[in-house]
Amino acid sequence: MNANNIESIETTVIESTESIVIVEISSETDELVETEMAGETDEVKRETKALIEALKRRAQAEADSAGTLTRETYLKVVRQTRALIEGRKLMERDRLENSWAIIQDEAERNWHLLMKDVVDFSFRLQKAAIAAWDTFNHPYSR
Repeated sequence: MNANNIESIETTVIESTESIVIVEISSETDELVETEMAGETDEVKRETKALIEALKRRAQAEADSAGTLTRETYLKVVRQTRALIEGRKLMERDRLENSWAIIQDEAERNWHLLMKDVVDFSFRLQKAAIAAWDTFNHPYSR
């Protein structure tokens, strides 16, 4: 950053039970998270911004230390890591979608069983009422 290219920096304080970490959030990260996560709570946005900044710092540190590795090896590791992260995201979404489908199927099946029980009970109640009426009106019909 120089005098011609000044970037606003937001400072976020991340508290946990173990420690407090101060994370500087770039305007680029801030804008990205605010745009992509418009419907989320401030806490979710703040944590996401901190995660992105941590990933940026880690990636930069890894790129700086890549001098000991060949560029191809470093790129391979970065691509594998990205694929792993994206794969987990897809797997979690698939698991959630499958769970939701199972819940819907169970609810539908339970609803049909409940309705069957109500119809059966109604039929039995109707038969009992008819039998009671016949017995009341014709007590000696045997």
